[in-house]
Amino acid sequence: MLTLLAKFLKALNSESGVWALAFAFVLGMMMGFTPLWRVHNLVILLIALIFRVNLTGFILSFILCSGIAFLLDPLFHQFGYYLLAHESWQPLWQAMYQSAFWRVVQFQHTITLGSLLLSLAFAPILAVVSAVIVTQYRHRIQTWFNKLRIVQLLKANKFWTIYANLRG
Repeated sequence: MLTLLAKFLKALNSESGVWALAFAFVLGMMMGFTPLWRVHNLVILLIALIFRVNLTGFILSFILCSGIAFLLDPLFHQFGYYLLAHESWQPLWQAMYQSAFWRVVQFQHTITLGSLLLSLAFAPILAVVSAVIVTQYRHRIQTWFNKLRIVQLLKANKFWTIYANLRG
């Protein structure tokens, strides 16, 4: 876990693109909020690998959002149930369920549908917020943070050694 955190700090402090990190957070959030063993998560993982997003940010976002998803599951269920039970959407759901492809995608499950749609709706917001946070961190917080006494003490322990070894 220390190595993963050190790699994340290395990416945060590096010159890698702000949007690459933001996109990694968004993909990790989408995969973390939705149930793990679904087809759309394979597509998300494929997108993360093809576009070469920061995998450490992706994994940390996935882990964090998986924990948050347990708290948000009732909300995901209610939203998915609302959409699946809504009268005007019934012909669409019935037509989709008749197709083998859509049954494999499992959008008929309330948590899968609700979590995927809410994470898609929240994705642009998280992308912009995380890009702003990374930019602000790099311009303002990083220099101030390195001057703190606690940071200077932490640089003397094993975590800093792992982090320094990653920098090469």
